[in-house]
Amino acid sequence: MLDAVEQKYGIPKAVLIAFWGLETHYGLVKGSLNIPASLATLAYDGRRSAFFRSQLLDALRIIDAGHVSAVDMNGSWAGAMGHMQFMPSTFRAHAVDGDGDARIDLWQSLPDAMYSAGNYLKQAGWRANEPVAIEVRLPDGFDWRQARVAHRLPMTDWTALGVRTADGVALPSVAGRTAIVLPQGWQGPAFMVFDNFDVVMQWNRSVNYALSVAQLAQQLAGGGALQAQTGEAGALSTAQLKALQQALSEMGYAAGTADGLLGPLTQSAIRRYQVVYQLPADGYAAPSVLAHVLQTHATAAGAGLLTQAPAPTFTESAATP
Repeated sequence: MLDAVEQKYGIPKAVLIAFWGLETHYGLVKGSLNIPASLATLAYDGRRSAFFRSQLLDALRIIDAGHVSAVDMNGSWAGAMGHMQFMPSTFRAHAVDGDGDARIDLWQSLPDAMYSAGNYLKQAGWRANEPVAIEVRLPDGFDWRQARVAHRLPMTDWTALGVRTADGVALPSVAGRTAIVLPQGWQGPAFMVFDNFDVVMQWNRSVNYALSVAQLAQQLAGGGALQAQTGEAGALSTAQLKALQQALSEMGYAAGTADGLLGPLTQSAIRRYQVVYQLPADGYAAPSVLAHVLQTHATAAGAGLLTQAPAPTFTESAATP
C-alpha cells in the first residue's frame, strides 16, 4: 500500500510513516473528544471564533456527506482528527478514498489516511527525490548570522563557503535554494533545509516539527542518528523568555511584545544584541544569553542608560529569524 502511495504521489514511504508517528504514535493516539462539540465550544470562545466556526461547518459537511457519523467523529481538542490529524478544512480539500469503498475514513482506513497524506503533500509542492533536511558540518569561522530559515542560497554558494554533510560526503544537487538552521544554537547540530522543508512547514508551522519529520524518516529508512553534539543544556521558561524580551526592548533591541514566544522579532533582536557584544550571532535564546542580557540590562539601568532607540544592527529584515 505504501509503495502504491509513493508511486502515485512521489512521497517516500519513510516520510509518510514519520508523519504518522509524530501525529498519532502510529495510530495509537488519535484523540477521543467529539469534534463537532469541541469545535462548537471553540467557535463560541471568541479568541479564534471565525476560524473554528468555519472548521465546525466543514466538519458538519463531512458528516452530511456520509464519511463518518457525528458520534464517531472524534479527535483532538482543537479539531484535528484521524490517523494523520487532519483539520476538517484539510479533510475537505485533500482527503481521498484510498481503499475504493466510496467513503473517506481517516480513523479506521490506513489506505484512506496514507493516500490523503500523500495527496496533501503533493498539492503542497513536494519535490520528488529531494530531502527535507540533512545534517551538515559548518566550517570554522562560519558567520552564524547566515543560519536562519529565511536566508536562502544556491547549493554552490554553501559549498564554496565550506559547508559539508555531517559525514563528509558531497552535498546533494538540487535546483532550489537552501538554508541553514540551528535548532539548539551554534553549539548544537546544524541542518540544511530544502524546498520540501517548506512543504512540511505547511503541515505544521514548527521548525522543530519539520526537523523531526526529516530525522525520523531518515532513521526509518535505515540512516543513522545525529552526529553532532547537543546544544547548550537547559531551555528558557515562558517567564524567562518574557524577561529576555522585555530587557532587550528596554535596551533598544526591539523584541516585540513580551509574550514568552520566540518569534522572528525576538530572534532578530537577540542576533543584533549578540553582534554588538561579539557573541555567536545565532539568534538562539540560550540560558547563557539570558544571563548576559540581564547583566547588561542591570548595568544599563544602574547608569540610567535604558532607551528605546534602535540599537546597532547588521543588514537583516526584522521580520526574518
